[in-house]
Amino acid sequence: MSEPKANALVGQAGGPTVVINQSLVGVVEACVQAPEIGHIYGALNGVQGVLDENLIDLGLESPGDLERVARTPCAALRSVRKKPNAQECERMVEVFRAHNVRYFFYIGGNDSAESAYLLHQVAQGMDYDLRLYHVPKTIDNDLMVTDHCPGYPSAAKFVAQAFLGDNEDNRSLGGIKVNVVMGRHAGWLTASARLARTSPGEGPHLIYLPERPFSIDAFQSHVQDAMALHGRCVIAVSEGIHTAEGELIAHSGEMDAHGNMRLSGTGVLGDLLAEKVREVVGPKERVRADTFGYLQRSYFGIVSEQDAKEAREVGRHAVQVALQGEQPHGSIIIERDVVRGVYIPRYGCTDLENVAQKTKEMGPEFLAGDHDVSEAFTDYLWPLVGDLPRPGRLSDLPVPKKLP
Repeated sequence: MSEPKANALVGQAGGPTVVINQSLVGVVEACVQAPEIGHIYGALNGVQGVLDENLIDLGLESPGDLERVARTPCAALRSVRKKPNAQECERMVEVFRAHNVRYFFYIGGNDSAESAYLLHQVAQGMDYDLRLYHVPKTIDNDLMVTDHCPGYPSAAKFVAQAFLGDNEDNRSLGGIKVNVVMGRHAGWLTASARLARTSPGEGPHLIYLPERPFSIDAFQSHVQDAMALHGRCVIAVSEGIHTAEGELIAHSGEMDAHGNMRLSGTGVLGDLLAEKVREVVGPKERVRADTFGYLQRSYFGIVSEQDAKEAREVGRHAVQVALQGEQPHGSIIIERDVVRGVYIPRYGCTDLENVAQKTKEMGPEFLAGDHDVSEAFTDYLWPLVGDLPRPGRLSDLPVPKKLP
């Protein structure tokens, strides 16, 4: 390092999760304990906060307040969706220089990894000694290299429990229910609905993911088959489903700063699919559609304990890697180990360019046909999500009829 003792800065970006603040607190704790680090600052609203020099001193927070923040969903530092250009990256380096910041930790998804990589390249070009690390988070679970992403298991638990409840509702009243779940290019989160299928015949009966092309005609046929077999139908659909030619089935037409089509926050896809269902089942069947939206990533009541532990640890590990100095930039990863049948996470670091603006889709071993997922996928997910509620069932013991 250029300085005998330097400061650290942490920011948050992109869509939040229910455990993103665990990672924030993990970074703060590790920085406070490190003699090599002076102050630990927070950038409000990610890179925009750096550009505006809108920083706060996180080292002054009490341990009790930090623990409450860790258990609170969404970005305590507030978030941003911004891709900085070269000039803005130069401005950020000047802010770092002014505050003697030599360690920067950016908590986010693949877009945030791209921003971190751009900043790293500019800092190198300016000959500024900066150790820069992307701390992973995303409910989409689509970051490369890592086995899974902090935030995903808790969101998956929410989706699974939501489908557990919706299956009971559908079992009570019948009909067809379509639920649209987040997932632009990868179906990890939508696939987690499969955990709700506690026994044969329970929903979701159909699961549609971006990894397989979607056909309206085939969809209508599948719904008819499910109705004939079960007398009802619960459907999980990723917001990113598309035709064989790659055309989205439905979208808003709006783009974000990283060039991504806005898919969340609208009911366009659900409404379209509900109408297509009505075309084949007729007006007498009960047909409903919901878009899960932001509740998947912000709900206080459902958190995977394993997810919370790992989210804290990736923050701590980022600081450990930074202090070791062997890898001056990178993205923290989780590796899966199984010892005597027990899942154990291991932590590592990969180069930023391996993660930035790349998407990890579900592998073929996790897919079953064009509208379901495999047991290999549920085996992958169960250790991350943990226990789910188990629905009770009446025995339906009949009383003999007495009237003709």
